Amino acid sequence: MIRFATMTAALALSLTAPAFAENPMVGGAAMYEDKNIVENAVNSADHTTLVAAVKAAGLVDTLSGEGPFTVFAPTNEAFAKLPAGTVETLLKPENKDQLTKILTCHVVGKEVMSDALKGMIMDDNGKHPVPTLGGCTLQASYEGDMIVLEDEMGNKAHVTIADVKQSNGVIHVIDAVMLPKM
Repeated sequence: MIRFATMTAALALSLTAPAFAENPMVGGAAMYEDKNIVENAVNSADHTTLVAAVKAAGLVDTLSGEGPFTVFAPTNEAFAKLPAGTVETLLKPENKDQLTKILTCHVVGKEVMSDALKGMIMDDNGKHPVPTLGGCTLQASYEGDMIVLEDEMGNKAHVTIADVKQSNGVIHVIDAVMLPKM
């Protein structure tokens, strides 16, 4: 009788409580749908380099704005794959324009969830162009079951954590830095 009552209570709860998909953790931190991209990113231990770059480029207000935005967010490890000294050089004030160009090549001016992107990839026979706010066009495709982005230099990034919902868009964590055509 207790088992039946417990099952009945659980069923009643599942029918009355709204079902929310919980945002994934990023960099050891909870990501909150009611916070914007910058408010969440500053809490990720895996994105300290990205946050420093966003600040140096003067993009905090933009990415805290209304949006919607999709941000392909490279991890600290992704930045570490760049040639030695690259990040330090880009963070210098005299390189702000180049840094801004690189960072905005990771931002799309609308919210694109992974299921929608997968659909666009399928509709375009396996490769879909993704225009960014920085004027770059990334090519989205699949490798196995992972979404892969290719920049204009031929560098590839895998989406390692998808669909991190924000109040002003969505973040997809990636494992490489996307670069504009030089």
